[in-house]
Amino acid sequence: MTQTDIVNHMADKTGMKKSDAKDFFSALADLATSEVKKNGEFTIPGFGKLVKAERKAREGRNPATGKPIKIPAKTTVKFRVGKAMKDAVGS
Repeated sequence: MTQTDIVNHMADKTGMKKSDAKDFFSALADLATSEVKKNGEFTIPGFGKLVKAERKAREGRNPATGKPIKIPAKTTVKFRVGKAMKDAVGS
């Protein structure tokens, strides 16, 4: 589904205007971003949790030349699927 499909579906299901549904998803994304930055995690009930993760520096290879390269350390975000979602999809 595209973003537009999701917004249209949620607007139809909830009776919201499409612009309100789009604003809701935008606000949720902003909230998730700020909470992950501040607390290191953000739980989305019924889905799972966004968790801040630190990746160590490591050595990799340039696929074109095969030469070793250094990949610097960085902070990224991982999504951990919640038990309720796993059980619902796995059944």
